Amino acid sequence: MTAPWLLLTGFEPFAGDALNPSWELARQLDGERLGTWTLRSSCLPCSFDAAASTLRRALADAPSAVVCLGLAGARAALSVERVAVNLVDARIPDNDGAQPTDQAVVTGAPAAYFSRLPVKAMVHAAQQVGVPAELSLSAGSFVCNQVFYSLLHALRRRPRVPAGFVHVPWASGMGADPGAASAIPLDDQLRGLRAMLACVVAGGPDRRDIGGTIS
Repeated sequence: MTAPWLLLTGFEPFAGDALNPSWELARQLDGERLGTWTLRSSCLPCSFDAAASTLRRALADAPSAVVCLGLAGARAALSVERVAVNLVDARIPDNDGAQPTDQAVVTGAPAAYFSRLPVKAMVHAAQQVGVPAELSLSAGSFVCNQVFYSLLHALRRRPRVPAGFVHVPWASGMGADPGAASAIPLDDQLRGLRAMLACVVAGGPDRRDIGGTIS
């Protein structure tokens, strides 16, 4: 029997940034062991044309679970996404200069998919190790959401594979505004992500905490 492994993806730097914390996190976790599981990391281009195809190639190796990471610079916590929507509506261009508007991620596919991760347990686990974490109902309509939706659509016939998306904030000392109040030190983010990924590989049921929003 093949040993279980978790595919962890992050994005290349965007729009002239020197670094992208989503990839720095994934890169530093590459090769780590969580019990019998191994983490393997892959870097995705911040490109509507190339991101989904790069992800599909990584999925061809049949990971046992998948967690994709992306940057949400205005957020001040690790944000576990709950819903991927079949919509691309780019407010700004991607790294290739493409700016699609009001398009489907996959034509004719469902309007949305729910995350297949234990989202509330992951938030709780990060909080328990002292790292800010939250649930999110919107991954946006840029490349992050496209990857999230493409992931769940690609795995629609493999319903037992846990899969989903986590947005991360800036890491202190990284990005255009390294002093941003929303930034969290990279070591803290790593600690929170390790706790989250431990929940994924444990395979238990999600928590029943209240996690909804009014608006």
